[in-house]
Amino acid sequence: MPNRLANEPSPYLQQHKDNPVDWWPWCDEALEEARRQDKPLLVSIGYSACHWCHVMAHESFEHPDIAALMNEHFINIKVDREERPDVDAVFMTAVQAMIGQGGWPLNAFATPDGIPFFGGTYWPPVDSRGMPGFPRVLQSIARAWEQDRDQLLENASRVTAYLEDTSRARTGIGTELSPRIGAEALETLEGAFDRTWGGFGGAPKFPQAPTLDFLVRHVQRTGSDVARTMLTTTLDRMAAGGIHDHLNGGFARYSVDAEWVVPHFEKMLYDNAQLMSVYLEAWKSTGRARYAEVVAQTGSWLLREMLLSDGGFASALDADSEGVEGKYYVWDDSEIGSILPADHAAVIWQRFGITPGGNFEGSNILTLASSIDEIATATGQSAEHVRQLIDTGMTIMREHQRLRARPGQDDKVVTAWNGLAITALARAGAVLHLPGFLAAARATAEFLLDTVRDDDGTLWRTWKDGTRRGRGVLEDYIFLVEGLIALHGADGDIRWLTVADELLETAIDRFGREGGPDFFDTPAEGTGLTVRPRSLQDNATPAGNSVAADVLLSMGELTGRRALIDRAEAILSSLADVMPEHPTAFGRYLAVAERVYTPRYTLVVGGDPATAGHQRLTTRALAHPSPALLVAHATPNLSDDILDRFPVFRDRAGRDGASAAWLCREGACKLPAVSTADLKERLKEMESELSA
Repeated sequence: MPNRLANEPSPYLQQHKDNPVDWWPWCDEALEEARRQDKPLLVSIGYSACHWCHVMAHESFEHPDIAALMNEHFINIKVDREERPDVDAVFMTAVQAMIGQGGWPLNAFATPDGIPFFGGTYWPPVDSRGMPGFPRVLQSIARAWEQDRDQLLENASRVTAYLEDTSRARTGIGTELSPRIGAEALETLEGAFDRTWGGFGGAPKFPQAPTLDFLVRHVQRTGSDVARTMLTTTLDRMAAGGIHDHLNGGFARYSVDAEWVVPHFEKMLYDNAQLMSVYLEAWKSTGRARYAEVVAQTGSWLLREMLLSDGGFASALDADSEGVEGKYYVWDDSEIGSILPADHAAVIWQRFGITPGGNFEGSNILTLASSIDEIATATGQSAEHVRQLIDTGMTIMREHQRLRARPGQDDKVVTAWNGLAITALARAGAVLHLPGFLAAARATAEFLLDTVRDDDGTLWRTWKDGTRRGRGVLEDYIFLVEGLIALHGADGDIRWLTVADELLETAIDRFGREGGPDFFDTPAEGTGLTVRPRSLQDNATPAGNSVAADVLLSMGELTGRRALIDRAEAILSSLADVMPEHPTAFGRYLAVAERVYTPRYTLVVGGDPATAGHQRLTTRALAHPSPALLVAHATPNLSDDILDRFPVFRDRAGRDGASAAWLCREGACKLPAVSTADLKERLKEMESELSA
């Protein structure tokens, strides 16, 4: 018989609805029941695409005897970390403090008031490889709750003090912002950089998009060869590796090896949206056509496999299908030989390094092993003929792959991650002339504003099948603000900018921290948590605070409100002493700082965004590789209220009935550019001033 999770919209919680465990969702009623029964909580946190979450579910949560132990001694709560990142943040911080590491599944024991006192990650069903079995852990905690509760409560008290200190801790000593911060961060990154395979550190290896964001902006500002090498080596190796799905597009979560060959096969919306943006900026900075191809392939995958029929983008695709990790994605050489003509199979084997022994548990993960030219030389065929054979072969492989059981899709819409997707699709659509991307960005923005925003400006965290869950956290507001600013820059609709300004003001009001420039992750009330988490470090996604600094700068430039710019600079300054020492934890902050080291320019394209001339100016402006440049649009007939809110638009609605572009710095604008040739000259002047 299904448990309480049967009524929850989260796909992750739905995965556990038939467990024999008497699961509760995170709610006040669960804590009240724990108090009534005088039982501790077992809070188990994961997400739908998490492979080891599935393993522990099959081994333990589906096991009747283990479930009976859980039900007898605990009030058991299942949490989707993507739906309740605030709950995850508190328990993850606590467990990391207690055992020195964290991850998912995250399993923590807590008092009936929700204060953790012990925890860990994956536990096997029996004692194994030096790890205690999960039943032994359950019995030990249950016995301690009955016989040594004072010790557990003392642990909880220490954890509470630690969490409160973490939440309220000052961010740093505060240091003047200067280009030396970026230079020192680059030196630190050099020490961790893998010069052969790219990326930072060893296996497992993550893309670390916020760090790549810093590198690409540093290249744009300084032209640094060191930063360029780290950036391009990493992007090239990832694009060629198994972490990149060469057949369908998109990137997996991370690579279990240092060479990017064997991925952890789940695909996350947030990774792919961020990497789209990084590859786009890298294309703008280097002109490498391969990077534009990766952007187009990744965006096409998003629209094809992640865009939901109701609107918005799904959160993730699972790593497993038919209970086997990666089964949907791997290939046997004989299978390829059986579905392709011999001449096609031969070049496919060469192109993707297909061998009888394989590179993953006897099968093959596709990697780019040989270039088109190398295959042409080896086979005596023309490069064009080889390309045609490969393209046709890949089409047949895709059709054959669709006959396999597909990985499960987590089809809940996460507001923050959809904001990242809007940013990536809007910019790529405008710059690479991909109107379908821009249309998807618009439709997603419309969908979010219609479904997850209340009349008072409140955002909800998730939406699925008409049901909303979780009050929005800081990143939901800030990532959506960034997406709306990018969408305005791409299509010129003033509505996106006005809503972005409203949402930013709401975020400042609800998440701002007294005594500091930065923000809490959660609003002051309504979370059911004992402390307000305050995350400062970038992780798989950038910290809400780091992106907040970026959008504060942008909105400050557009509105003329100096207080917003001051706040952004204060956030960066408060972390300036730690950013160079730990660049992979503060990559997005370092990227934002690249905008602060030089004067900032706003390019206002005035006129009708629907005209070809306006669009040419917009594309030329957005294609310019500079962190100093912000693109916005002054359309005809803006109201006085809009002009008062965004004074940079005043008297900028075009010239002589045609679109024109004004390049402005601190309110002073150059002569308007009425052609792309004029605009190119203005941008050259800007770069000369920046390098002076």
